Amino acid sequence: MARAIKNKVIDVKFYNPRDFVKPTKTQKGKEKPYLRVDEKPYGGGPGMVLQALPVIKTIENAKIKIQNNNSKLKNKKTRIKIIWLAPSGKQFTTDYAKKTANKFSDVIIICGRYEGIDERVRKIFKAEEISIGPFVVTGGEVPAMAIIDCVSRQISGVLGDINSLEESRVASSEIYTRPEVLEYKGKKYKVPKVLLSGNHKKIEEWRTHGGK
Repeated sequence: MARAIKNKVIDVKFYNPRDFVKPTKTQKGKEKPYLRVDEKPYGGGPGMVLQALPVIKTIENAKIKIQNNNSKLKNKKTRIKIIWLAPSGKQFTTDYAKKTANKFSDVIIICGRYEGIDERVRKIFKAEEISIGPFVVTGGEVPAMAIIDCVSRQISGVLGDINSLEESRVASSEIYTRPEVLEYKGKKYKVPKVLLSGNHKKIEEWRTHGGK
């Protein structure tokens, strides 16, 4: 990812809702005011909820910057995908990542914190609910990083060799390298003979059948 960003194949930017709220009168006198972006949930319950307006302004700012940046690039049509991370969302898969990379020029990922984000944000932007798995994490940062990594690697130029895309080639989950015989605690572990045979047809068959 670092190499792809450095080579300007992809671009990753971060936007903080706190940058889009104003300090209160009491906060203005402080050197670094704590800019509040959350409130207690209607209907009661534990935790705090991220307010709609700061998040809306954040997304709007991201969209404007995307449009301005793409207008400077020739032959780049702007198509923005907005993803709303939620444990109950549609399961994120490699196939989803491929379609996203092929169809959209830019992706905005909305990361929740605390008890979540005011639902009206998702409705306003018609964001698609996506989950990286049937579990709950503290915030959306880790799921966002997983999505960024998976979608980015589908873009030409991100990987040094397009053949590095394991999902696009026939491959067993079993892989080996030197030494041919590994000795550990008195036991020898050998590389499967077929991989040493030089017979590419048999090797491909072995890989197709999951190393059997």
